[in-house]
Amino acid sequence: RQSATNRRTFAKVYKNYLNGKWVASKGTSQFDIISPSTTEVIGHTPQSTEAEFNEIVANAQETFKEWSEVPISQKVRYMLKYQELLKQNQGDIAKMITKEHGKSLVDSEGDVFRGFEVVEHACSFTSLGMGETVENVARNVDIYSYRRPLGVIGGICPFNFPAMIPLWMYPLAITLGNTAVIKPSEKVAGTAEILIDLLAESGVPNGVVNVVQGGKDTVTQMCTHPDIKAVSFVGGNAAGEYIYKTASNHGKRAQVNMGAKNHAIVMPDADKEDAINALVGACFGSAGQRCMAISVAVMVGESQQWIPEIVEKTKGLTIGIGEENKDISPMNNKAALQRAENIIASSESDGSKILLDGRKPNVPGYENGFFLGPTVIDHAGPGMPCYDDEIFAPVMVIVRANTMDEAIKLINDNEYGNGVAIFTRSGNHARKFQHEIEAGQVGINLPIPVPLPMFSFTGNKASMWGTSNFYGKGAVSFYTQWKTVTARWKEESDEAQKLQTHFPTMK
Repeated sequence: RQSATNRRTFAKVYKNYLNGKWVASKGTSQFDIISPSTTEVIGHTPQSTEAEFNEIVANAQETFKEWSEVPISQKVRYMLKYQELLKQNQGDIAKMITKEHGKSLVDSEGDVFRGFEVVEHACSFTSLGMGETVENVARNVDIYSYRRPLGVIGGICPFNFPAMIPLWMYPLAITLGNTAVIKPSEKVAGTAEILIDLLAESGVPNGVVNVVQGGKDTVTQMCTHPDIKAVSFVGGNAAGEYIYKTASNHGKRAQVNMGAKNHAIVMPDADKEDAINALVGACFGSAGQRCMAISVAVMVGESQQWIPEIVEKTKGLTIGIGEENKDISPMNNKAALQRAENIIASSESDGSKILLDGRKPNVPGYENGFFLGPTVIDHAGPGMPCYDDEIFAPVMVIVRANTMDEAIKLINDNEYGNGVAIFTRSGNHARKFQHEIEAGQVGINLPIPVPLPMFSFTGNKASMWGTSNFYGKGAVSFYTQWKTVTARWKEESDEAQKLQTHFPTMK
């Protein structure tokens, strides 16, 4: 929510980062940062003014002129130092994530770990960023291509991974010679402050990465400003589709990773204990607030007999604040909690069956927190809100299928394509599944198939708009453009080329 800046408060007001300094915004409104555990106001994020935004972009544009000329080997050395600092400060970053996001400390540490893995990956760009050359394509003619940075890159970050997602963006962009303007989620501004302070400590020059605080107004400015050449976003579909269309209509590249409804097929021949543990962990970890969380279990044939055991396993999960490392931590905000509760309520009358109801759990000492206990809904299917909508909460939806073919068709008919999994002992089943399934990231006997950074994050369909993926080779394509040179150097003794007006060919 937004509040007037004259409100009496002692909570920290976060600042913009401009040319190496944290600068207070003169904006007249701000967003409250709410503790998910206590619902107390723990900070404020200002809505920056358009003039402040323009100044930040202008600084990034000016810095680009020098930064783009820094040798890539030097940029990589900055990243080597940066990943070292991130590792050394992993605990402090994780504590801030838990404070403002709500997830458990151990989960927050994983958030940071998966982030600095991408920074490590940036150190390989001396080879991944190489161009192409063909000698002698015609007599005395060579063609060579090389990658050039775009300019100023905009990054719009979500609340659910305060460290990992920003680290998917600016380290890769700047290593390839761009400068970056990052907008953290207004719900978790504190983590970005730590990340940027460590970046400065690594020696990266002032102005290479700037930070602008704000909400939708800032998003629109980022998508329309003529000096921002590309926009990277992770978040929900409503925002993502708006960002993609707006940025594209203003001549920018855009990559937007959006919503998901990740299914896992459980075959009757699967290792039962292994499959159940994987499903429960992947569904309920981080209170289900992951774009790669398994939210739909498709039980095929006799595996449906395991559903009572899934419910019993789920009942054993603990609920509490993130600092206590319980299995289920609070959801990040009240709106998300209410939306999840409303979807669960719809299952009381739409034909599905609530096997375990996690609404209004008792968390002593934190009765006002945004808690939702683990919930299991059975007999779900298309046309029901619990199946059709991305709940983004600790809710497992179970769909029953008679055959593997029926299960694959169900998944392929879904609009999303972020991640999918199968649990089976059959190589034939696994091969058929990976070949026929449409989703872009496939797990076989593991539930959250997020690729390591040497690959790319390859969600598809309604989960991903844009032609270049996050990190890996996809990031190199997104953050650079080709320049191709065709050069002819004739021998001194050769005759001059003849004047001709027809279309040239090379021989």
